[in-house]
Amino acid sequence: MTQSAIASIDARLQAALDKFGAAGFLRRAPALLLPAGIFLDRLGEEFRGKLYLTGENGGSELCLRPEFTIPVALQHLASPSNGEEADIAYGGPVFRAGEGELFQTGVESFGRKDPAAADAEILGVALEAAAAAGAPRLMLRLGDVGLSRSFLARLELPPAWRRRIETGVARGAALEAVLAPAPRQNGALGAGVRAALEKSDAASARQLVEDLLAIAGAATVGGRSAAEVAERFLEQASLQEPLNPRTRQQIVNFFAVEASPDAASERLRALARDSGLKLDEALEAFETRTSFLAARGVKLEETVFSTRFPHAIGYYSGFMFEARPSGAGVQGAPLLSGGRYDGLLKSLGAQSNIPAVGAAIFVDRLGAVS
Repeated sequence: MTQSAIASIDARLQAALDKFGAAGFLRRAPALLLPAGIFLDRLGEEFRGKLYLTGENGGSELCLRPEFTIPVALQHLASPSNGEEADIAYGGPVFRAGEGELFQTGVESFGRKDPAAADAEILGVALEAAAAAGAPRLMLRLGDVGLSRSFLARLELPPAWRRRIETGVARGAALEAVLAPAPRQNGALGAGVRAALEKSDAASARQLVEDLLAIAGAATVGGRSAAEVAERFLEQASLQEPLNPRTRQQIVNFFAVEASPDAASERLRALARDSGLKLDEALEAFETRTSFLAARGVKLEETVFSTRFPHAIGYYSGFMFEARPSGAGVQGAPLLSGGRYDGLLKSLGAQSNIPAVGAAIFVDRLGAVS
């Protein structure tokens, strides 16, 4: 990297951090070397290929910091302000295998009890900081994994189907493929067992599989216990049964919604009314946040909300957003992204869930487009 490129990145980082500081966010500098497991446990084992692993410390793999949210959360939990509201800014390098050293800046907000207002503030200040750092005009795209989960929870779906749909949408898979039944396989337990299972309730079916494995003397199969094998078998069996046509159409209609936030709200309310689904609480939260976004100056008429918003971050629990250069559509990597993750801090050691939302600006990408 040339000296002029380094100077440009430093200037952009500082411009964004100045904006965050003026908004009341205190800068923190989390650790650069961290246990790899804290990222793999929350982002998935497939994330291993993106880590710079640096060896072991007492049997624990270490890695260079690949992102800021988890390190900032850990630092907050270890600080005297743990348990209090905290608005934190950061800026500096992250390291991704295949990409090398990258530079990010952003903010995290912990502990606020007004999620709609906090969501709007984080997005608003991130957009302002990105503009100060030289971002071009941006096209904003929103999602809400919490709304999707509320919708799916109100359908008569087997748990395995609900997980499959959530995972498929998050990964951006084609909905037609996600909703297709799994192919029937001639498994070790055979068609006769399957027929018996279909006549049993869930508890009896599970016990039947466990008993058959016990009779066969199989304490474990492929490293899984009899109970785990039974659960896996029943899950696969449920995915082989096609969805109820009415339920399937409701899912298709829900995940077809892509419009401005106000228009999306109208369509979702009509869908809930026509389907007899109780989504009032989730939609009221959605509309309250939309009002706060408008008050922050977000141009809602130029913003797209999508129920099919894909996301690789497994700990997101609600509002999500990303921004790309205007006219770029969904092509290329976003210049800014973030979302709500109320369960992350508990998974890192907090006594209970802590409301949290954050945003990251990819400073290297700003230089490539401005």
